Amino acid sequence: MVPLINIVFEEMEVPELMAMPDEKLFAVFEQAFLLKDYRYGYPQTFVHEGAAGVDGILVGYPHALEAHIDDAFAPLLPQVGLREDQELFPDTETAVGEWYVDTLAVAPSAQGYGVGTTLLTGVEPLLRARGERLLSLNVDQANPRAEHLYRKVGYAKTGELMIGAHRYNHMTKAI
Repeated sequence: MVPLINIVFEEMEVPELMAMPDEKLFAVFEQAFLLKDYRYGYPQTFVHEGAAGVDGILVGYPHALEAHIDDAFAPLLPQVGLREDQELFPDTETAVGEWYVDTLAVAPSAQGYGVGTTLLTGVEPLLRARGERLLSLNVDQANPRAEHLYRKVGYAKTGELMIGAHRYNHMTKAI
């Protein structure tokens, strides 16, 4: 899971994470995956398994959880040389009423085989059954390939925002 999440971290260019050696970063995020209330914890993660194992993940949560989705991770920050009160993801990424697709990552060896599409469309009936009606995600404006995928499965641009040092298109889809 962690190498897949790291694909997104590298694209986002989060300075604090880029400064860490992968071995140290992966060890901490493996611990974090076991935290049920954390952004990248197992309850927020949907997986796709291919012949070689997990080759894609979709991580998300409802907007109502955003303000505190990283609190459970704070005690692990000193393990990577950061203060417990440091925010790695301080930007607001979602809006009221949305279920937010925080991360969609596909292993390089599985890209182009429909894994991303399967994850995006496969999660919809599960979320609809939970009462969710509006999905959202943010796509880096420098990533037209990803935006094409999101449009193909029904997402439409509804705004723009800055996350870190990158400009993103905010996209939503009613389900």
